[in-house]
Amino acid sequence: MADIRVRFAPSPTGYLHVGGARTALYNWLFARRMNGVLVLRIEDTDADRSKPELTTAILESLAWLELNWDEGPFHQSDRLDRYRALAAELERTGHAYPCFCTTDELQAKRSRSSGGRPWKYDGTCRNLAETELQKRLAEGMAHAVRFRVPETGETDFDDQVFGRIQVENQEIEDFVLLRSDGQPTYHLSVVADDVDMRITHVVRGADHLSNTPKQILVYRALGAGLPAFAHLPLILGPDRQRLSKRHGATAVGAYRDQGILPEALVNFLALLGWTPPGGEEIVSREAMVRDFDLATVSKSNAVFDPEKLAWMNSQYLRGLSLDRLAPLVEAELKSAGLNFAAHLSPGQFQETVALLQPRARTLKDFSLGCRAFFTDEFDYAEEARKKFWKDPALSGLLRNLAERLDHLDSFGPEQTEQTLRAAAEASGIKAGLLINASRVALTGQAVAPGLFDVMKVLGQKRTLERLRRAADDLSQSSTGNL
Repeated sequence: MADIRVRFAPSPTGYLHVGGARTALYNWLFARRMNGVLVLRIEDTDADRSKPELTTAILESLAWLELNWDEGPFHQSDRLDRYRALAAELERTGHAYPCFCTTDELQAKRSRSSGGRPWKYDGTCRNLAETELQKRLAEGMAHAVRFRVPETGETDFDDQVFGRIQVENQEIEDFVLLRSDGQPTYHLSVVADDVDMRITHVVRGADHLSNTPKQILVYRALGAGLPAFAHLPLILGPDRQRLSKRHGATAVGAYRDQGILPEALVNFLALLGWTPPGGEEIVSREAMVRDFDLATVSKSNAVFDPEKLAWMNSQYLRGLSLDRLAPLVEAELKSAGLNFAAHLSPGQFQETVALLQPRARTLKDFSLGCRAFFTDEFDYAEEARKKFWKDPALSGLLRNLAERLDHLDSFGPEQTEQTLRAAAEASGIKAGLLINASRVALTGQAVAPGLFDVMKVLGQKRTLERLRRAADDLSQSSTGNL
């Protein structure tokens, strides 16, 4: 078998979408499994919409996902002369012809078309008399270059995912290769690049299935061998509609900003259309490379489930070593503007991260739901207040607990628990009432790690301050309700 060469070819007209990231991943996995080469190509011939900053963002997203490429990035904008030369060659060999129809003329024909079939170009300029053709060219009339699709026969190929695909040539319009402004279309530039870059396998989204017969015709007209094709199923939102911004975040960078780990997103994307031989859901990158097979990619569209991604991310978070997790949390807290170093020593910071790790679903949880562990500036969740701060006696109970805890020489979980239970017994209340009220006082939340572990990581001073602050708040609320 010839050396395997695949390519990922994003367009810098937007950020790297999760669909594009999955395409990049499948190309990467296939190349790595086959000891092949992954080429990165930037398809930036749309000068009006392509932006250098978007190219940078795409490269950063690929680097974050650790999807390294072997050659490139190559920019199509650097190869315009090559595309124009190939268009001219196809004209010389009779496989293409000048089309002088204007945009307005084509639009008028399209609007006059009727019936259920989509309109296709009617071939107005396909068979212009040679004298008329030369006259128009001599006059310098603006023109596009169209491919001369055979009027009979069919174009077929074996797709490695969808199987045999056959299209009658009469169903394919004479498509544009070169626009009147000299800019190439996708059909010309992609074939030229894949030929010149010796691409052996084209792995891309199923939305390109309709483009493939057209491009095969171009390959054959150029006398080039065909690559193998594998079209990947679409990614749908939870409502089974094509994934879009209405479903929430779709760009890779947005998931990074939401606190998703790159290894979790890679694992999640890998399973959107492919299942490992053992059916497991948490799959290492090494196992993906070992087991990935284009032949086992599903034909069925995949559903992007944000809850499943959050669950998967939580599994990866729990499996991280503290040495890896602590710097990630530190970066998240700094980005949220939390000055945790003013409250926690390095040792206390690590201890706090370790306590919160089993409950975190994303890195954002450390700066949002777990905010109270890293700063003294936090609010009490309204639902927590309503649920656990209903007893009018709680202000005095919390103040009494603070006084008892203030006399402890050792502030470990065993000593604080004994103290709280003794306080509850002395006041004739259930310990649970005081535990739940204290949890809200210390964390602002109704749900948190074990209360006495929380007291330990907060330390005696901060625990007492928070209990007294809560007692004052309850007292003021009680007074205000009189």
